[in-house]
Amino acid sequence: MGTKAVTDASFDAEVRQSATPVVVDFWAEWCGPCRQIGPSLEELASEYGDKVKIVKVNVDENPESPAALGVRGIPALFLFKDGEVVSNKIGAAPKAALKAWIDSEI
Repeated sequence: MGTKAVTDASFDAEVRQSATPVVVDFWAEWCGPCRQIGPSLEELASEYGDKVKIVKVNVDENPESPAALGVRGIPALFLFKDGEVVSNKIGAAPKAALKAWIDSEI
């Protein structure tokens, strides 16, 4: 399935109104650690399939969503369940650590 790009305009529909848990990756093109975890998030999106949705929000193109959540640094990962933030993680981490974090919350 892979990750999906989400914008400020589609954030509520894709994240807050999702029936499945959603991991939101706030990132930017110029962010090295963001590019570092990108492939791991793609792999995890495929592995989780329909159980968890993983979306990416480019903070340069979509400043409203990260501002509303108080994002100060990237990469910033937020896990939403039933429209609410249940956990968040700042900074890059290896794929196994990302998977363990997601598994502990869903």
